[in-house]
Amino acid sequence: MTIATRIDAPVGIHGPRRGAWHVAEYRLRNMWKWRSAIISFGIGHPVLYLASIGLGVGLLVDTSSGGVDGVPYLVFLGPALLATAALQGGGDETMFPTLAGFLWNKLFYSMRATSLTGAQIADGVLLAAGFRVLFTTLTYWLVLAIFGAVSWSTAPSLVALGLLAGLAWGAVMLAATSFVKHEDGFLSLVGRLIVMPMFLFSGTFYPLDALPLAIRWVGWISPLWHATELGRWLSYGLALPWWQLAISVIYLLALAVGGLLIGRRQFERRLTS
Repeated sequence: MTIATRIDAPVGIHGPRRGAWHVAEYRLRNMWKWRSAIISFGIGHPVLYLASIGLGVGLLVDTSSGGVDGVPYLVFLGPALLATAALQGGGDETMFPTLAGFLWNKLFYSMRATSLTGAQIADGVLLAAGFRVLFTTLTYWLVLAIFGAVSWSTAPSLVALGLLAGLAWGAVMLAATSFVKHEDGFLSLVGRLIVMPMFLFSGTFYPLDALPLAIRWVGWISPLWHATELGRWLSYGLALPWWQLAISVIYLLALAVGGLLIGRRQFERRLTS
């Protein structure tokens, strides 16, 4: 059944009601084809990271310095890995579908030829990415809890934070990818010049204060650092001033809202030009 035949709701100047949900349904059905890989990666990724770095490297850190921030290294690392997984899930599930819809199979143009609007298509892509982020975050949190990196009572707060962080980064990448006219190594550039520095210099494996001041700014502008700091505050009570908590929450919300607004406008402009 195609997208066009599913749009049976009343249509107005803003497109059909629930139009974004129809797009999200298509994306979720597409993800379902890869459910084995998604589930395997969702479980295997945290297990391998926690076993190798959290327990392996963590044993050396705990033995030599007694942990980080007054807690075992595994506890310090857990929220950062959860935030990383959430951002990666949100970015992957917006970049690849957007490139496919505009460049590879051009499905977005077929969708726009129906009563769907460009904004609804963008909403649907991000909405589906949110479901992927939610699954990833829940799975990661469960593994962290089994390993003893987080307490069982942190489930609602850490999962909600992971969802916010994943949607924030997903919205940013949705907007950025909507401007790409030729792939030309775009994914490689994002991975090497944005994602990898963000992963290394956002206080993921060590406190941001351990970095030279000259590169500390990478963490300050990184959504991963803000999500990680909030996660550590929620997980083991990392001491943070109220203004930093407020800035981090507002920053993630601003990225989510701003990215989606830019993406919606660019989707409509590109699909109607």
